[in-house]
Amino acid sequence: MEWQTDWGLRGRMALTMFLLFALYIVFLGALTLYFSNLALIVVVMGLFLGAQFFFSDKLALYSMGARTVEPEEYPELHRMVDRLSQQADLPKPKVAVADSRVPNAFATGRSKSSSAVCVTTGIMDTLDQDELEGVLAHELAHIKNRDVMVMTIASFLSTIAFLIVRWGWLFSGGRERGGQQVPVIVAILISLVVWVVSFLLIRALSRYREYAADRGGAMITGKPAALANALMKIDGRMDKVPKEDMRDQAEMNAFFIIPIRVGWIGQLFSTHPSTEKRIDRLQDLERELEGR
Repeated sequence: MEWQTDWGLRGRMALTMFLLFALYIVFLGALTLYFSNLALIVVVMGLFLGAQFFFSDKLALYSMGARTVEPEEYPELHRMVDRLSQQADLPKPKVAVADSRVPNAFATGRSKSSSAVCVTTGIMDTLDQDELEGVLAHELAHIKNRDVMVMTIASFLSTIAFLIVRWGWLFSGGRERGGQQVPVIVAILISLVVWVVSFLLIRALSRYREYAADRGGAMITGKPAALANALMKIDGRMDKVPKEDMRDQAEMNAFFIIPIRVGWIGQLFSTHPSTEKRIDRLQDLERELEGR
C-alpha cells in the first residue's frame, strides 16, 4: 500500500480546532457577563467532554445499539478487518455489529489503539465481499487519518452552545447591572451564533474528510471500483429503509460512510459530499492506478 499523508486534511483539522478553540474562548468570556453560575457550567461540560473523549468508542456503539463481536461469531468479518488492518499498518480495532436494516458503517475511538469499526447487519446483507472490504478500508482510513478523534471533540464542543441555547435560562442567577436585570435572551442569542458557526465549520471538515477516507480506503484495498460500487448500493438502499429506522440513527450522521438524509434540512446541511461526486473521484483514482 502506498499511503500518502493528506496534508490538506491535516491542515483543515488544525484550522478547525484552532477556530473552534478561539470561538469558545470568546464565547465563555461573553457568558461571564450574563451567568452567575458559569463556573458550574464549565465544570459540568468539562466532565462531559472528558467522558466523551475517553469513552467515545463505547458511547457511539451504545447509541447505535451495537455490540462488540468475537471472531467465532463473525469469522469472515474478522478476517477482513485483520487483513485490511495489516495492509493499513494499523492495530486491529474492535469489531462491532449493529442489528439494523440501515446499510451503514462507522469508525469511532480517540486513538489508533482504542478504536472500533462497526457495521450494520443491513450493510452485510447488501454488499458482496469486495464491496464490504472497500467500506471497512474506508473506516480504517478514518482511523489512520486521526480524523475520528478530531470530529469527536469538535462535535461535542458544538453541543455546549446548543445546550445553553436550549437550557441556558436554568443557569441564570438573576445578575443585575445598574439596577436592571441583564436579559438571559442576550446570552442565549450569543450561544446560538456560536453554535451556528461551529456547526458550519464541522460540516466543512466532515465533507473533506470523507474524500480523504475514500481515497485512503481505495489505496488500502487497491480497488477503488469496489468502494464506488458499495457507495452506489448503499445510497440506493437508503430510500427503501423505513423512515423511523433512519430517524433513530440520524444523530450519528457525521460518522457514517453514507449520511441519513431526513427531509430537505438533512440534505442542505449534509455532513458528506454527494455520492455522485465521491464516485467520480474514485473513478478518477481507478484510472490513475490503471495508468501506472
